[in-house]
Amino acid sequence: MKGVVGIVVLAIALMGLCGTVMANPPIVPPVQYEQFCEAHKVSGTGIIDVSTSVIDKKIALEYFNTMNGDGDLELDQETAYSQNADKLKRNVSSVNGGNESALNLIQTTKLTYAGETPLTGGKLLNSKAFYGGIGANVQELFSVNEMEQDQTAFFASTTPYETPYGKPEDLPGLLKSAGRDTALVEDLMTASNGVYVPSHLVGLETKNSFNGTWGTDATWHKIFYKDIKAHEMFTGVFEAEKTIKFHENPVPERIRAPCEGIDC
Repeated sequence: MKGVVGIVVLAIALMGLCGTVMANPPIVPPVQYEQFCEAHKVSGTGIIDVSTSVIDKKIALEYFNTMNGDGDLELDQETAYSQNADKLKRNVSSVNGGNESALNLIQTTKLTYAGETPLTGGKLLNSKAFYGGIGANVQELFSVNEMEQDQTAFFASTTPYETPYGKPEDLPGLLKSAGRDTALVEDLMTASNGVYVPSHLVGLETKNSFNGTWGTDATWHKIFYKDIKAHEMFTGVFEAEKTIKFHENPVPERIRAPCEGIDC
């Protein structure tokens, strides 16, 4: 009986492989979209305990940010998240030539810290493949007695909420037809308000001056197809300026299966 079940499962899998489209078309945002924003400026001396997390399966987003310490702190930070990227427009120097883009999440941070107790923490941006993302993530970790930081973290995964080319649900098919026509793809991913939506996108821009340990890990994995890893860690007194960005063209690509042309 187990052998029969195994054969049936294998047959179903082969049927799914024939004519498979292997890609991550941009995610269509829900009609009842959701938003979150937080902005604060803090200056003082004492115990620091800060954490933010955003998990949204509808747009394949996992985001975590945390830090703890005891010392002198100045912090100016904004976190904004929107399932409807058309509503969250920002200029990021490494995205769309520095022009205004529509994003699903952005966090900007200006931070100064000094203390005998290290400030420890980090952040994680993950485009979850299981929920339709591209399987790329960027992580930052630090433990520092002194640090000055100017940083922008950003994420996008959706189609425009409103498009001159019909309903957002039609875009994956239109993008597939566009193929290698990059100008047409850019037009399709431009919202009715004229702002470009750069899905799929995960990235971090940062300028740091620190005394302690600071580093980043970036990975992009697609089973059987792709495995990219970048790791950096520094301990001591350093200045660092860094950009990490993963960006995938949102056009689906058809993968020819081994059973193509066979009645399987």
